[in-house]
Amino acid sequence: MDLSRIDRRYIYLVIAIAIAVPLLLKVQLPVSVGPEVQKVYDEIDSLQSRDCVMISFDFEASSVAEIKPVAEAVIRHAFEKNLRIVGLALFSEGTAIGYNIISSLAEEYGKKYGEDYIYLGFRPQYVSAILGMGENIDQVYPLDYLNDDWKDFPPFSDVENYHDISLVVSIADGSLPTYWVEYAGSRYGQKIAAGITAVMATSYYPYTASGQLVGIIGGLKGAAEYENLLGYTGGGHRGMLAQSSGHLAIIALVILANVAALRKKR
Repeated sequence: MDLSRIDRRYIYLVIAIAIAVPLLLKVQLPVSVGPEVQKVYDEIDSLQSRDCVMISFDFEASSVAEIKPVAEAVIRHAFEKNLRIVGLALFSEGTAIGYNIISSLAEEYGKKYGEDYIYLGFRPQYVSAILGMGENIDQVYPLDYLNDDWKDFPPFSDVENYHDISLVVSIADGSLPTYWVEYAGSRYGQKIAAGITAVMATSYYPYTASGQLVGIIGGLKGAAEYENLLGYTGGGHRGMLAQSSGHLAIIALVILANVAALRKKR
C-alpha cells in the first residue's frame, strides 16, 4: 500500500478522533503539582473569608480553549474560600468571556452579583488603567460592566485601590502580566499571580523566582495541577488527555509514514 497516495482527509479524521474521543471520556491522567502552581494555590488558600481578589481577563478569544480551565480553577478556589472577586478585562476580546465564566460559576456556587463578585468590564490603555487603579479604582471604572455604580454595592464600597486588594491574578495569553508586575507590583507593592498559556510559561519563571510574581499557572497542565489541588476533574484534565492523545496520534503517523517511505525506497 502506497501511503503517499492516501487522501489527506483521512489523516485529518484520525487526528480529529484522537482529540475528540478523550474529551468524552472521564479518564484522569496522573498529574504532579509543580512549585509555581502550588504557590498560587497556597497564596489564595491563605486568604481570609471576604478578602478581595482582582481577576483580570487579559486574553483574546483565540486562547479560550487553553486559558478558560485556568480561569475556572482560580475562580472556583476563590468562591470556595468565600472571597470577594473584582473582575475586569484589559483586552477587549476577553471582556464578555470573562463575565460569562464568572457568572456561570457564581450560579453554580450560589454566589450573587454585588455581594460576592462584581465585574468592571473593559478599559483601553492598560498601562494607564493599571496605574490609575493604584490611586483610585472608582476613577478608572466609575461604572461596572452592567452600567451600574458598583460602589453602591455595600460589600465593595470599601474597595478603593490596591491597598484593598489581597491578590491580582492576570489570566493572560500575552505580555500583560509583565505590565501588572511593572506598574502594580513595583510601584504599589501589589501581590500578583498569573495564569498564562503554556508557550508563555518559560518567560515568566524568572518572575516567580525573583518574587515579582507569587506564582504561575501554565496552560492546560497548570490548570490540571490546580484542579488536583482542588480535588476535581475539569477542563484542564480533559484538555491534557485530548492533547496527549493528539500528540501520540501524530507520532504514530510520523513513524508510519517513515516506515512506508523506507519500504518504498527499498
